[in-house]
This record gives sequence, structure tokens and C-alpha cells, in this order.
Amino acid sequence: MAFDATLATTDKSAAKPTKWRRFKVDLWLTDFNTAEIGILKHTQHEAKSDQFTKDMEIIGQIKDDGERTGLIGYRKELWKDEKGMKRRLVIKLFTDSMNWRGSMDMLMGRSLQLSVGAKGVPVCAYSVNIARHDQLVQLERSAQKWPLFPEKFSFFIETSKGPRFYRLRRKVFAIGADYILYDDRGRKIGVLDHRIINLGGSWKVKLAADHSYAKLETVLQLFCTMLRFNREARGHVGRQLEKVLRGRATRELDTHERDLYMNPRRAR
Repeated sequence: MAFDATLATTDKSAAKPTKWRRFKVDLWLTDFNTAEIGILKHTQHEAKSDQFTKDMEIIGQIKDDGERTGLIGYRKELWKDEKGMKRRLVIKLFTDSMNWRGSMDMLMGRSLQLSVGAKGVPVCAYSVNIARHDQLVQLERSAQKWPLFPEKFSFFIETSKGPRFYRLRRKVFAIGADYILYDDRGRKIGVLDHRIINLGGSWKVKLAADHSYAKLETVLQLFCTMLRFNREARGHVGRQLEKVLRGRATRELDTHERDLYMNPRRAR
């Protein structure tokens, strides 16, 4: 059969290339940075946003087309100094002018519940609170985790067109913590590319432009920051789970975490 060069050219030109929305999550190795140096600067941040607590430590930035569009911090004392179930990871995202954009809270109660159900597999659970969004987005590690199999997370976001479901799957053959984002139809719509040259942690994120929107980008920016603490967070959940199973755990959750579980219709 003769090869139809015209048809081949037409088919090739008809295939539209995917347009990507790109940004970078750039984390610093040390606590010394231009966004927060000295007590006065920290006090100014506290005055700017009530979400910027006294123990907040700025650890990175969001860059869009080479320009800084956001700052990332975490509650250092809560993660470094607290013990037992009260110890948890809280990450916060701000604009470059220090307006709060979103928070990611590690839920120790929910994490331990899922870990007990998974018969000892540490399952970390997080609650994402996005500015001007009524829903608390629940992002959780999959309990279906076998040795040498890739790690997976899932979450959904309520939109004007209904809920949108997502799955993050770690790449099998990758040196760094690279993840692929899939939609609920199993289509690859994004890539989180870990740049291991940056010792503090850096991820170049690209999203299919027709799937990208601000709330999804906020979740992914917080998720990338969480990956810096991911191994330590799993270890913390695992150790607390062992204490629970042995009856040696101090069964007390952080006050702010307890509030996240409260019934909004309860009598006050």
C-alpha cells in the first residue's frame, strides 16, 4: 500500500500540543533568607496576618516566570518541640505581601485511625484550608502501599462544576521525589519534578493549562512543601501508632487539631 504523505502531515498537524501552566516551589536549606531576618521583620509579618504565628518560620518561596509570587512557612515549634500526638506539621502559604493563601495541617487523629485500619502501615492525613474556599480539602496517603511500590496520595476539590478528584503517584524510576498528577479519569494532567540539586528542596510543577485553577495550584504548592518533611512525618506516625498498639501512647491531640473535627452544628 502506498504511503499517503499528505494524510500523515494532516494528522500530525491536527494533534494539538498540550499547553502547560508552570511554577516553581523553591525551599531554602537554611533559615536565613531575605523574607525574614530579625525580630522586627517577624513582628511585621505577625501584624500583617493573624495566620502568621510567633513560631512561624519562612522556609521557601513560590516563583512564577522567575518572579516571587508567594512565601511558604511552617510552625517550627509545633513540629520540632512538641511530643507525642500533639506534635504535628502545619504549613502555611502567603502572598509575597504576606496575605494568607492557605494552610496544610497534619491530622494525627485521622492519620492514626487510617494506620490502625491499614494494620500498621503509616498513613499520613492532611487537611488543607484555602483562602475564600468553604471546603476543607482532605489529602491522604493511600493505605494500599506494598514494599517497593510507589507512594500515592489522593484528594478532591469542590468546584462550581462539582467535585474534582485527583491522585498523586510517585514516579518509580526517579532519583528525587517526583510525582505525577492524574484526574479522576486516569489522565496525566501534571508533573511535580523534584530538583535534587537544590539541597533545601525544589519542585518544578507543570499543569495542563485546561485543568489548572488557583485552588488546585495552592494544594500542589503546599503538597510540594510537605514532601520536604514526608519521610519524617511517616516515621512520626509510625512511632505513635506503635505506642497506641502497645497501650503506651499519651492520648491527647493538639487543641487546634481537635477543632478541625468538631461538629459545626454542635451547641456552643
